[in-house]
Amino acid sequence: MRLIIKWLLSAVALLTVAYLYHQVQVSSFGSALIAAAVIGFLNTIVRPVLVLLTLPVTIVTLGLFLFVVNALMFWAASGLLDGFHVNSFGAALIGSVLYSLLGVVIEAALGK
Repeated sequence: MRLIIKWLLSAVALLTVAYLYHQVQVSSFGSALIAAAVIGFLNTIVRPVLVLLTLPVTIVTLGLFLFVVNALMFWAASGLLDGFHVNSFGAALIGSVLYSLLGVVIEAALGK
């Protein structure tokens, strides 16, 4: 049940990002649900591999390169879906930061 609630709240967070930052567009709540699932899937499967491959750069930049990895996951999800669009990599960077901040709020609200 917690997973479904987190998924729904993540879709709402994605719609909130699209509302706050107009370089990110989500066409409907259904598209937001699918996009939240795809972002979650990419963050679960692809992100750990990218973090491992970019570990030297991440260490040199004191972890700041992880923002780039998060933006790549956000941008990749928009490239895979029709109802979710991010205009540029810079927009993906800002959108992923906003989405991550909202994710922290969701996690805090749900508790452990």
